[in-house]
Amino acid sequence: MSEPTENMTPPPPPSGLPSAEERQWAMFAHLSAIIAALIGLSFLGPLVIWLIKKDSSPFVDDQGKEALNFNITVGIAMLALWILTLVTFFIGGFLTFPLMFVIGVAALVFVVIAAIKSNEGQAYRYPFAIRLVK
Repeated sequence: MSEPTENMTPPPPPSGLPSAEERQWAMFAHLSAIIAALIGLSFLGPLVIWLIKKDSSPFVDDQGKEALNFNITVGIAMLALWILTLVTFFIGGFLTFPLMFVIGVAALVFVVIAAIKSNEGQAYRYPFAIRLVK
């Protein structure tokens, strides 16, 4: 018979690879933007997760900042389009509303890709993000 082991926790991952918990939190940092977007503040979800987990994991810190920067960039673009719409008394809406839709769909696609990559343990970089939080 084999002797029971005292420590039943799984062994740590090889050095350099994030643990399953770190990958999960990084994925949540990306996906939380979708939920926060329902109230119009897509940066709020990644901000909360990044603030909570940034000191406990370098991988979550990196991916949280990446998700935060991307969603701030998307928010700035959407705000600029809304201002253009209002300044033109909604005549600019013929241009800005389709652009908002395209930006929204692209952001959704990039967030899903980022969540999948971070869950696989790969650091993802959004193609269009202003790096405000370093």
